[in-house]
Amino acid sequence: MDHESGKDLPRGVALSWGIEKTAQRGPKREMSLKQIVDAAIAIADRDGLPGVSMSRVAAALGYTSMSLYRYVPSKDDLMLLMQDAVCDIPVPPEEQGKDWREGMHEFVRAIVRCFREHPWFCDIPISGVPVTPNHLKIADWALRTMKGLPLTDHEKMSTVLLLTNYARVHAMFQRDIDRAVQSGVTQGELSGADYGAALRQLVTPDRFPHLHPIMAAGVYTGEDADADPFGDEFEFGFERILDGIGNFVAAKEAQPER
Repeated sequence: MDHESGKDLPRGVALSWGIEKTAQRGPKREMSLKQIVDAAIAIADRDGLPGVSMSRVAAALGYTSMSLYRYVPSKDDLMLLMQDAVCDIPVPPEEQGKDWREGMHEFVRAIVRCFREHPWFCDIPISGVPVTPNHLKIADWALRTMKGLPLTDHEKMSTVLLLTNYARVHAMFQRDIDRAVQSGVTQGELSGADYGAALRQLVTPDRFPHLHPIMAAGVYTGEDADADPFGDEFEFGFERILDGIGNFVAAKEAQPER
């Protein structure tokens, strides 16, 4: 890619596209950008995002922090490169005739896996529209899935945002549950089952008229035999989102041509 094409991009973004040259000053360059990013990801996977520092990454590679800065200008740039690296998700080959809902299932589940495998990902604040190559590859995958739907460009991008946000929120929920379990919280505490008897006394029909019957049935705290307080929320919510998109598509297809 032409180096000039990245002149208006932030340095970290330009590095992700391979169009920003690292400084040539100082000792002979023996590290690669990939080695640096991989080392940072390994630290974050093990110790969380607060464990990542330029000094720790450099030490993991056997170099000084100053050596690292010749490759990556700042920690913010390093985090951006970490995000893009873990978004290098294999995109399945396009299959003719595949239902768009099936394609969306593959897409969203891949996003959830990415967040689950790298829980720190959700800790990096969103600072703008994604502009790095692997982020855009994921968006392109989702758009490919919708290419046969009668949606405008804006509607397609809004759908991508809706689905990725749903995947992100679900992954954050599961991450917090995992952390609670690791800290010693029991399943009964998580579901509220340990407090079911007390809550059924406290949640009275006059104060909580709509919640009371659900609490009394044991559904709220997962005590009902048919209830799974954590297992099927993702699937239920995801299917309802797809139903909504499907209804929207059907309404557009039913509109008379102009």
